[in-house]
Amino acid sequence: MNPILEVKNLTKNFGAVVAAGDINVDIYENEIIAVIGSNGAGKTTFVNMVTGYLKPSSGKILFEDADITAYPPRKVTRAGICRSFQIAQLFPELSVLENMMIAFSLTASRWPSVLQPLRNNKTAENSFTVLKNFNIDMYANDPVASLAQGVRKLLDIAMAMVSKPSLLLLDEPTSGVAIEEKFELMDTVMNGVLQSGASTMFIEHDMDIVERYANRVIAFYEGRIIADGPTAEVLQEPTVKEFIVGEDIAHQEGGGLNA
Repeated sequence: MNPILEVKNLTKNFGAVVAAGDINVDIYENEIIAVIGSNGAGKTTFVNMVTGYLKPSSGKILFEDADITAYPPRKVTRAGICRSFQIAQLFPELSVLENMMIAFSLTASRWPSVLQPLRNNKTAENSFTVLKNFNIDMYANDPVASLAQGVRKLLDIAMAMVSKPSLLLLDEPTSGVAIEEKFELMDTVMNGVLQSGASTMFIEHDMDIVERYANRVIAFYEGRIIADGPTAEVLQEPTVKEFIVGEDIAHQEGGGLNA
């Protein structure tokens, strides 16, 4: 089986600082991958390069056999890679439904026009369907500014899904979410994503989330990958325990969504 994403010898330098060095990653269909590492380890730099927000100093990014290394973010999205952000990128003065309809309008046309009405029956129906898939349809008419952080996160991810991507990248989906709500949020996210069939890669510091949902882990340290493999194996790697997760991580067999 061929990978949908191939990252080859990817490097990003900021002057003398190597933010990411010689990164090689293959991602396959239906994988759920957690990217771990301390702050400044290179995780977000890696995701920003894959999604076109940052251009690599060297190396190549192939997605479904096309070279997307030089693509700008919008073109990366149209190719089939979407992302959410650590801080949700929303229109706070608009309603949840209006935010979703904007996402649909941007996806429906390569050159959206201000003369084209945003609200129509088809767009509203499609928007409600996605909101329902992510269990936030009850907030459809609420302004985004009034929403709890967890609901904003779900809306941001739901909006990323409207283009039906092959690969979804999530930047710390549970950050800022109350401890008692994090598993419910991730259950909702993963159920919504699994319905679409997209492969998923998420950056996460919470090892409980990593152990429960990821079937593969990529560990970054000082701009380089120090481990890549099945969740349970990577989390017990001596270098990963020393530099990232510590010695007190809970021992949970298997990993993955059904663990």
